[in-house]
Amino acid sequence: MTNTTQSFQVAVIGAGPRGISVVERTLAGYLALPPETRPALKITVFDPFNPGPGHVWRTGQSRLFLMNTPCLFPTVVPAGATAAELAASPSGGLSFDQWRMLMADPGNAADLPAADREELAGLTPGAFPSRAVYGRYLEWTYARLQDAALAAGAELEHIRAEVLSMVRSDTGSGWALDVAGEGRIHADAVVLALGHLPAALSADQDRLRDAADRHNLRYLPPAVPSDVDFSVFPAGEPVLVRGLGLNFFDIMIQVTTGRGGRFLPSGLPAGRALRYEPSGREPVLVAASRRGTPYRAKARLESYVPRSVHLRYFTGEAAAAFKEQGILPGFDHDLWPLLHRDAVWAYYSTLARVSATELLEPAELFLAELRAALELPGPEWDQAKESVLDRFVPADRRTNLEALAQPLGRRPYRGAQDLDAAVLAYLEDDAAGSAAGEDDPLKMAIGALNAGRTLLKTIVADGGLADASWLSELRGWFEPLVEGLASGPPPERIEQLAALVRAGVVHFVGPDPRFDVDEARGVFTGTSPWSGTEYAARTLVEAMMPPNRVDRNISPLLGGMLRDGLVRPKVMMAADGTAVITPGLDVTAPPYRPVGISGEPQEDLYVLGLQLSSVQWGTAIAAEAGSPAGAGARTLRDADDIATVLLASAADGGRTRAANKHQRTNAGISG
Repeated sequence: MTNTTQSFQVAVIGAGPRGISVVERTLAGYLALPPETRPALKITVFDPFNPGPGHVWRTGQSRLFLMNTPCLFPTVVPAGATAAELAASPSGGLSFDQWRMLMADPGNAADLPAADREELAGLTPGAFPSRAVYGRYLEWTYARLQDAALAAGAELEHIRAEVLSMVRSDTGSGWALDVAGEGRIHADAVVLALGHLPAALSADQDRLRDAADRHNLRYLPPAVPSDVDFSVFPAGEPVLVRGLGLNFFDIMIQVTTGRGGRFLPSGLPAGRALRYEPSGREPVLVAASRRGTPYRAKARLESYVPRSVHLRYFTGEAAAAFKEQGILPGFDHDLWPLLHRDAVWAYYSTLARVSATELLEPAELFLAELRAALELPGPEWDQAKESVLDRFVPADRRTNLEALAQPLGRRPYRGAQDLDAAVLAYLEDDAAGSAAGEDDPLKMAIGALNAGRTLLKTIVADGGLADASWLSELRGWFEPLVEGLASGPPPERIEQLAALVRAGVVHFVGPDPRFDVDEARGVFTGTSPWSGTEYAARTLVEAMMPPNRVDRNISPLLGGMLRDGLVRPKVMMAADGTAVITPGLDVTAPPYRPVGISGEPQEDLYVLGLQLSSVQWGTAIAAEAGSPAGAGARTLRDADDIATVLLASAADGGRTRAANKHQRTNAGISG
């Protein structure tokens, strides 16, 4: 990209999904302009990886790594109802599921590798695709955007390099980008769509890494799973794994199926539907997390939110009512009681539908009285609800949603076998619930929480939650709860894990684990105060991504911008008046401009994605196809807001350049 007076130069740093969404929205707005009014425009995307998949969704990664959302969910371009909401029609591309169906025609899929065609042929809307094939969709989308740019007369270029730093241009307008191997490049406007960034290790992780160096042990820090060499895990030896989230399942499948092991049908019901036939080359995984169990699996559904779930209490209208009354709500006091009602109704209305004979009185009477209790205003609803449950529901069929955050109950176990048996029972029950889909009461309650999470994202992004409540309530207890319930793996992964536990390939440390180093023996150790068992291993792996905290990032670009004061982390005030540095950048209202150390927003600089985590909630979740632009497709609306400003700047820049040229011509100056 050269700094000419002929075109408005936009730099998008990061070519993953969010960067592609900005490109698409900019081109869509550009195409919506009459051809004779379109300013000269050039968009350059900077990323060392292929545009579209970027780093995380590379097409060459193991096909064993699955997404944790079904085909019907993700998109990087407006689709369905979302497209109708935004002013500019999509410039190119489809949602992932639309693309999947398009590729069902062999003529459309002729250019895809055979492995992609084979996988796509076996997918359904509710199936969970590999990350590699999602990356192929993103590559295809970028190619369509190239076609759209060419047809519109704009330029779209990808530079396969990392932006190392950026400063204000010497002219005072725009930015100068230092690009690895490319020198200094000018941009009139810059969009930071950085995605996952490398981060410094915590003090505890540093301690474990140093111990590994001293004792010739193997320590694998947090990383993108496709970057990890799992072949170093020794066959037959224990490997300590810290984390039971999505990265754990990537490790699990790579060292089992990836080493020739096979999951075979057992002929038994869900929960015990598989048995594992080992290859003999597996390590023994010893896994731990604060909860002591994995995240609960997604339910098998034909929609993202269960079709039977409809929020009745926690609604957009209810949220708007606080604003209309001039109230800045707190999560615990104002929002959770509404969402809690919806989750309670989802659970017990499903229970009444599928297990009516287990109720102590007729289901119709139960639901009528439960509804009346939930309709009560103020805190009295909760006690009234408990009174109804006492009269109608057997104790073993009741649930406590908040207690789900501690599935093992914080009780002591009689050693390793007792703990493994408890986790196995949890896994088998969870797999059976996922298989039941819309007929499982707990999965429907989780579905209500997931639906509420989408609305919460909107409330938070629009500034509708007090800082202290964000810190201690939403992020303090609700986020860990809902993440563990609604952000889990595909259902087959829990079924597979249960089979591995029965086969003795996976064991569990227990809740509140402690990882240490036995200096005398020269080994890592893992213990839990609840199990009384110590595990030892020469290999320890962190089953997690690098933390999404801007204050711990070690990216040359973002780290330099922090040091130079171009950006700063957002600081919030806790309830006791303490200033708390939050994980994300301090930014303005949309379109999100970073705020510098002086307190002034940076002109011609915009942020989209993970670094917005202090003004948005759930920034790692993709845009939901067909969802409202202000809710599940919020990322697309944010990209659209940025694109609108970019195009306005481009048009203004074109007028300014034309005026300057006219003045120079009148003064007898050529060019």
